[in-house]
Amino acid sequence: MTTRAKASPWPFVAMTGMAAVFFLYGASGLIVPIWALTLLLFVWLVLFVTACRWWTPHPKRVLLLPVVAVVVLFAVVAAGAAWLGWQA
Repeated sequence: MTTRAKASPWPFVAMTGMAAVFFLYGASGLIVPIWALTLLLFVWLVLFVTACRWWTPHPKRVLLLPVVAVVVLFAVVAAGAAWLGWQA
């Protein structure tokens, strides 16, 4: 009889964070132009695929991805507002 390893809860927490961050990315369309929104959603998609790939081999590392996504979003929006004049 084989024993199965317990599933780590951290990837589930991280995916919940990625889902929450997705709504922030979508809402940023009120501020950023469509080309920037497209690039931001592509960045989110890359982070989501990375989270899926890290699910089993690196369950705790997946927790960093929603944090990275939020930092990237706010950095891009702040830079765009400061240098490119983006505003709601």
